[in-house]
Amino acid sequence: MIKYSFVIPVKEINSFIRELVPKILRLARHDFEILVYPDETTGEKWEKTEQIASGSIGPAQKRNLALRDARGEIIIFIDDDAYPENNFLEILDRDFSDPEIAAVGGPALTPRGSKFWQRVSGAMFLSNLSGGFPERYRPVGEKKFVSDWPTVNLSIRKNIFEEIGGFSCSYWPGDDTFLCHELLVKKNIRVLYDPELIVFHHRREGLLKHVKQVSAYGLHRGYFAKRFSRTSLNWRYFMPSALVLFIFFGGIGSFFSSLIFKLYLLGWGIYLLALIKAFSDIYRHEKNLLVTLAASYYIFLSHLFYGLRFLQGLLFVKELKSKLR
Repeated sequence: MIKYSFVIPVKEINSFIRELVPKILRLARHDFEILVYPDETTGEKWEKTEQIASGSIGPAQKRNLALRDARGEIIIFIDDDAYPENNFLEILDRDFSDPEIAAVGGPALTPRGSKFWQRVSGAMFLSNLSGGFPERYRPVGEKKFVSDWPTVNLSIRKNIFEEIGGFSCSYWPGDDTFLCHELLVKKNIRVLYDPELIVFHHRREGLLKHVKQVSAYGLHRGYFAKRFSRTSLNWRYFMPSALVLFIFFGGIGSFFSSLIFKLYLLGWGIYLLALIKAFSDIYRHEKNLLVTLAASYYIFLSHLFYGLRFLQGLLFVKELKSKLR
């Protein structure tokens, strides 16, 4: 009997898939299947795994094919560049034993042994200041219900997924936010956050890739803040934009008023103290001075690019059309 269906959208069979599938198979259970959706299939075969050609469509559309193909009662969405902890299915067994639980998510940790700049990209999110939601990147606190969760580690009952009509195929990134919005609006369902439900997620390597990813998140979140307020109208999403506005208007005002100049310096002092606190938070988890220093630099740049793109999505984008990166 198939209880769980791992659903993995991917453009093509790559090194991540060749790492992920064997790691899922190590879970040593007989009640799951693995569905991989590349544009075109290859001749490679793995136990309990089916490659299903999807054609050149987006990740949300690929995930929706699980409505047709998945035999499990619970669908596990996971990215191709992630893989689950060894006790992953046992944790899901425990959480879904409650029939009232419809969806479960957990943190996505940077894998052990990642390269330096991958560790930096992941470390940036470990503080409240940098990502706003550190529970998405490390185990934090106890179980709780959340209104939004990323598909790198999100599991949902198939019948509920069917009832809300699957993912919107219009947005990427952000398809997961829209799905959680539909869960909340149509079914009054929130996702159970379980800090013990862990996957490991490879991070972007290099500043340019990191900034492009963060910028895309900012654009979509700014647009979602005005379109899907139930999940995206959160003050934490607005803070990087507040920093951008503070830098721009405070800098201009400082030329015309000594009082504004003093307040501007005070604002920078407060931000510096927040960075020091973030440095402490990151170092406590990373235990590496160079990684923590570089992550602090990433925080500032991420705030700037996310904040600018958030304002773009919030104020200037009338209809968002996502582009695959």
